[in-house]
Amino acid sequence: MTPRGPWDDAMRLALTEAEAALAADDVPVGAVVLDASGTVVATGHNTRESHHDPTGHAEVVALRAAAAARGEWRLTGCTLVVTLEPCTMCAGAVVLSRVDRLVFGAYDDKLGAVGSLWDVVRDRRLNHRPEVVAGVLAAESTSLLDGFFARHRTKDAS
Repeated sequence: MTPRGPWDDAMRLALTEAEAALAADDVPVGAVVLDASGTVVATGHNTRESHHDPTGHAEVVALRAAAAARGEWRLTGCTLVVTLEPCTMCAGAVVLSRVDRLVFGAYDDKLGAVGSLWDVVRDRRLNHRPEVVAGVLAAESTSLLDGFFARHRTKDAS
């Protein structure tokens, strides 16, 4: 039996959000924002296809919902849990929202901005640097993504 980590339950919620994106034929990425006590403040998943919105990334959707729920843009004390390493836009949103912690599942070797390609959230020139926890339930996140892209490659080939 695999030992459970402290972020597994929240990542499972993010994976459920990712499945909602998948159901809408969008890249299956999900996100959850937790407050300091671990209570879910907001959730989100990719909505680029359904909303025709290039900024409809799971992280941005969840951060916007959390800010609306809290009535302020500063999400100090919060943790963002997301199934995929954030891109540069989302990493910037993480810094600007002032979340205390970023937890993610799968690394993104092509667009990742939290260590893979760039490391926006740890850039010492910025005024806020959240704690980063990487690789939580990465295999589950990777499996969803791999399945999605394999189906799309098959569709594109026919």
